Amino acid sequence: MTESTKSATLTIDGKSYELPIFSPTAGPDVLDVRKLYAQADVFTYDPGYTSTASCDSTITFIDGEEGVLLHRGYPIDQLASNSHYLEVCYLLLYGNLPTPAELEDFESRVTKHTMIHEQMMYLFRGFRRDAHPMAIMVGVVGAMSAFYHDSTDVTDEWQREVATIRLIAKMPTIAAMAFKYTIGQPFEYPKNDLDYASNFLRMCFAVPAEDYVVDPILSRAMDRIFTLHADHEQNASTSTVRLASSSGANPFACIAAGIACLWGPAHGGANQACLEMLKEIGTPDRIPEFIARAKDKNDPFRLMGFGHRVYKNHDPRATVMKESADEVLELLGVENNPVLQVAKELEKAALSDPYFAEKKLFPNVDFYSGIILEAMGFPTSMFTPIFALSRTVGWISQWKEMIADPQNKIGRPRQLYLGETQRDYVDIENR
Repeated sequence: MTESTKSATLTIDGKSYELPIFSPTAGPDVLDVRKLYAQADVFTYDPGYTSTASCDSTITFIDGEEGVLLHRGYPIDQLASNSHYLEVCYLLLYGNLPTPAELEDFESRVTKHTMIHEQMMYLFRGFRRDAHPMAIMVGVVGAMSAFYHDSTDVTDEWQREVATIRLIAKMPTIAAMAFKYTIGQPFEYPKNDLDYASNFLRMCFAVPAEDYVVDPILSRAMDRIFTLHADHEQNASTSTVRLASSSGANPFACIAAGIACLWGPAHGGANQACLEMLKEIGTPDRIPEFIARAKDKNDPFRLMGFGHRVYKNHDPRATVMKESADEVLELLGVENNPVLQVAKELEKAALSDPYFAEKKLFPNVDFYSGIILEAMGFPTSMFTPIFALSRTVGWISQWKEMIADPQNKIGRPRQLYLGETQRDYVDIENR
């Protein structure tokens, strides 16, 4: 961290305290309150940490007001249009775009680690057939530390690297197996001659009875979904991974914690909620009714997949995702799928309505990714596991950065205690 060049004065009960101010390379200044408790015996109060920087980072930067998302300085739309997922993984992990030789080496290492330990197959059979794929992923990823003992020492840089490659490589296999298990089909092993996205699609949709050839349009769309969800700064699941790792927990446990947090409908379940809304609308002729409800302040109905908590003008990921959605729908068609018909008509209606423009309720990445995954044949229960697969590299990048940070210490948030003060125990017969 650079030295502070500015400061602010905080006065409490007539006594003043100088608080350093740090200026980032991008974004708002940060007020340093680390010594405030020791000096003034007060905490800061910030539920949800929405105004608190919990770390310094060089990985991802978001400017929600301007609709900017940068990975190591590169705009997300450029990466999604010109690059591919494993190249973006390299960028997030190591700080720069790889040379051809570096990318070939990285892709080779990932490809050679896609299989999981054969005994892990028994873990899947321990779940009920109707288990949610996210429940399976939380359990299986957390259990990886029981199979890969040579990559759990977080103080060893080489073991951290091995764990990184293993998690990125095996997550598609685990997600695909969770899917296959819940639909009662046999597992498909990965194939080393396929790219990352194609391999995942094949493991999800191939069956032993016939050959399966991955369509390049679907593979490209899948790769873009992975890329556009790779990292998103200090969100809830990333903060969970960082908090878990601050205790020195092994990387597999930390990533499992991130998956568990992502499972929440307010976080990773947004595209699933969007598809459920489209199914609720049912047919295109009902769209005006639901748009009217969305405008009614007294109606609890909200259009899912429109607007974004972070991005106030537009979601920079949505433009690229829309291109893929249009390509996939053209390839697979929407005529026989009422959900996709509703999605296309709803998008058209919302974009032409002045109310939505005024309220900045634009279709976001969840709207388009949900459409693509539905068209590909994924059930909504698989949307969040695919998100977890995509975000794994972001979690690991943040984890590696935190472990290597000399300022790293165990997370210990404070509280504003509003409970009872000390009182004496009363015997049960006297209560």
